[in-house]
Amino acid sequence: MPPSDLYDSQLSSLIAHLYDTALDDSLWPGTAARIARSFSSPSTVLKLHGDGAWVNLIECTENLIVSEREQAWAEYWHRRDLWVERSLAHGMFKIITDEDLVTPEEQLHSGFYRDWLRHLGIYHMLGAVFPTTDGATGVLGIHRPREAEAYAPADRMRAQTLLTHLQRAMRLGQRLAEASRSHAPILEALDRLDTGVFIVDGTCRIIHASAMAETLLCENKELAAIGGRLSLRQPAQHDKLLAMVRAAMGSALGKPAQPGAAFSVPRTHRLPLTLEVVPLRPSTHPIGRQRPTVLIFVRDPEAPITRSRLRDLFGLTGAESSVAAALGRGNSVEEISAAMGIGLSTARSHLKRILAKTGTHRQAQAAALIARSIGTKADDIPRLSRPQR
Repeated sequence: MPPSDLYDSQLSSLIAHLYDTALDDSLWPGTAARIARSFSSPSTVLKLHGDGAWVNLIECTENLIVSEREQAWAEYWHRRDLWVERSLAHGMFKIITDEDLVTPEEQLHSGFYRDWLRHLGIYHMLGAVFPTTDGATGVLGIHRPREAEAYAPADRMRAQTLLTHLQRAMRLGQRLAEASRSHAPILEALDRLDTGVFIVDGTCRIIHASAMAETLLCENKELAAIGGRLSLRQPAQHDKLLAMVRAAMGSALGKPAQPGAAFSVPRTHRLPLTLEVVPLRPSTHPIGRQRPTVLIFVRDPEAPITRSRLRDLFGLTGAESSVAAALGRGNSVEEISAAMGIGLSTARSHLKRILAKTGTHRQAQAAALIARSIGTKADDIPRLSRPQR
């Protein structure tokens, strides 16, 4: 393959990689090395310069990485990058080389070269500055040592092509990161619920499952994820779920809502799971309307309750918290006494203090308060076995 064709192949592969990094920022490591190889150069740096001498080193080749004790020295020269200062005067997006910025004599006598570049084996430079979405200035620098050839006009042309895609990929990555940050609090809130939440499409394909939803899948044989779709083991139950999901999808698209959006899933010797199916209307987007989805809420009435949260909420002791958690799951005082290995009178004494601390007057009131409080969602309490019916 002729050298020019090899260069074009490397550049095309590099550009594709840049857009991959926009979708997955874990792919950034090694990007600088790929750029360097594409330009037959030993080193490359990608960084951001902002107000107040702020510098963020995004990626660089390994030969530009300094030791921890030299970090202050490196930060000093990154903030006082002579090439960046003079590139800004030439303008954004303009591909420049060291020859455009300094004469050979000026460079050799500058502190920037003598105290910084020379130690890194850098003399020739090819690069540009460009704006980014957060107001900072992006910097691309590709380097060769003094004994190597200076960058030629063909290198400038290839760098101009690279720069166009680099800026687009970085902008795309920043926007996706902003969208991810805006969604993160919502997903974190779902993970803190004591109710499992599945986001599914019209075929019950799971788009997202909260932490509790994942737990319910693992702990309940009545639920399953088959081929990536939420399923109920009993065919009749599953058909009912599918019908509700389809109706909810119709509601999300503006059709009249159908009744019967909730039902229970029986479990052997245990209280049933309860499910609720809710439409999630699509949001509009400049490049098209997003598809509607459906929320499926699944609640386990026997889900563990956090003792530490009950202590915080009501000022209960450790023993009282254990008794209260069992009450919230529907266990009787007699069941609690047997399961915890304490006397019935001791269990009743705990109950009396729980009533006083929670401001309730009857065992049923206390159990309802605890079951509906925000003290749910945890697994630090052993589940008390329920008598078989």
